[in-house]
Amino acid sequence: MKETKAWYVNGFIGILLILVLLALAIYLFLLQTTVSVLLSILLAAIAFVLATGITIVQPNRAKVVTFFGRYLGSIRDSGLFLTMPLTIRQSVSLRVRNFNSSTLKVNDIEGNPIEIAAVIVFKVVDSAKAVFDVENYEKFVEIQSETAIRHVATKYPYDTFEHHEITLRGNADVISEELASELQERLTVAGVQVIEARLSHLAYSPEIASAMLQRQQATAILAARQKIVEGAVSMAQMAIEQLDKEGILELDDERKANMVNNLMVAIVSERATQPVINTGSLY
Repeated sequence: MKETKAWYVNGFIGILLILVLLALAIYLFLLQTTVSVLLSILLAAIAFVLATGITIVQPNRAKVVTFFGRYLGSIRDSGLFLTMPLTIRQSVSLRVRNFNSSTLKVNDIEGNPIEIAAVIVFKVVDSAKAVFDVENYEKFVEIQSETAIRHVATKYPYDTFEHHEITLRGNADVISEELASELQERLTVAGVQVIEARLSHLAYSPEIASAMLQRQQATAILAARQKIVEGAVSMAQMAIEQLDKEGILELDDERKANMVNNLMVAIVSERATQPVINTGSLY
């Protein structure tokens, strides 16, 4: 199915035409002749049939017009209209809407159980597809959204501690774009346009949350230690190079190694170091 424009005219003109037909029917009926009575009945019947075509379309809504099972088109303009009589007119909302998915429990690509949810912003762009190509387009959006969320969540890890790949937590924009793209492919059949898809909830499942927190803390400590060691090595190297350059002290390899060792201990140690002053020896 593809949306087309239905036939319709201004509703006030239609009401005026119906009133004129009724007035003529009353006038002819009052003449009390056989021909005039028959004409009045015919005009009254025509007026009644035309009255079934009067419809009101609210702003940002569409009326899907069917005539004995045949799709005649859709009315997107808002106002009072006269369309094809004896038709069924189903209303479809064209407004932008939000869908908040329920919190889903899935496994990421590494098998870790996570909880994930998303907010989907969408609107109907083809009323014919929304009405005729799916059973219930709102339910269809709900089911397909949860299916797409599950599929995207299983393609990536929740987090990676090497920072070399896309993750659900660290690349929210990329995940949102992929989710919106996949949703659009699934919902095109229903005449629905996906405006935005964003993750609204993302967390480890309660049964592994504590273990994952400890893992994150350990990784953070290791990363901090690595930075400290890199800085300590750089500072020790700078100290020896500066002493050699200015000729303040002449150190052999053993004394240089001892100095580097002392500097590394002083910088890397978690506690404040206690200086030991060498005042010489008694002998």
